[in-house]
Amino acid sequence: MGTVFKVQEAPTVNVAGTGDSFPVHRIYCVGQNYANHVREMGANPEREAPFFFSKPADAVCPEGTQLPYPMATANLHHEVELIVAVGKNGTNIPASEALDYVFAYAVGLDLTRRDLQKEAKKKGGLWATAKGFDRSAPCSDLHKVEEVGHIERGKITLSVNGEIRQQGDISDMIWSVAEVISSLSSFFELCPGDLIFTGTPAGVGPLDCDDILEGEVENLAKLNITIV
Repeated sequence: MGTVFKVQEAPTVNVAGTGDSFPVHRIYCVGQNYANHVREMGANPEREAPFFFSKPADAVCPEGTQLPYPMATANLHHEVELIVAVGKNGTNIPASEALDYVFAYAVGLDLTRRDLQKEAKKKGGLWATAKGFDRSAPCSDLHKVEEVGHIERGKITLSVNGEIRQQGDISDMIWSVAEVISSLSSFFELCPGDLIFTGTPAGVGPLDCDDILEGEVENLAKLNITIV
């Protein structure tokens, strides 16, 4: 028995310093994980349980992408984030053991159709069209844990056309990487190939065609994207 159409190749992310690639299984995102961003979005940064949303695996796109301005929006926003790449299976993982499940780290962008998100919030609707669109998850090359160690602090910034728009420190996260992994694993079985976007600091804002974005997390490769 054959397939009725050609199977699409699995999306992958390059592993820095190697010829290897990381096949992407799922993309999970943490909402509002920096207090200053929570406030700029009009909410209170109380330390309740983290909430999650997802993007399709093939929303990932690599460093250097020339990314077409997405359809159905007039208000595309940038959100720079630390990405955690999962390296082994686990459920109900204790926070004390969670970092053992990290394969690598990267810099990412959670691109957001903000106008669609605001409309969904008003109606109590889902965020799929606002967050899960094509090429909405740019990702730098992955840096393996044995290369960079665990990233628990360090500057995170995003510049647009050379002007810094977002800046913060990984230590400012409301829920640490270990806590995020632990909480997420109580809802889903984490698998090798999963990417976790861990939230964005304040300063999110609109993008236009020809904008050049540079995202950076200290000790990781930069992520450069152009909107075309």
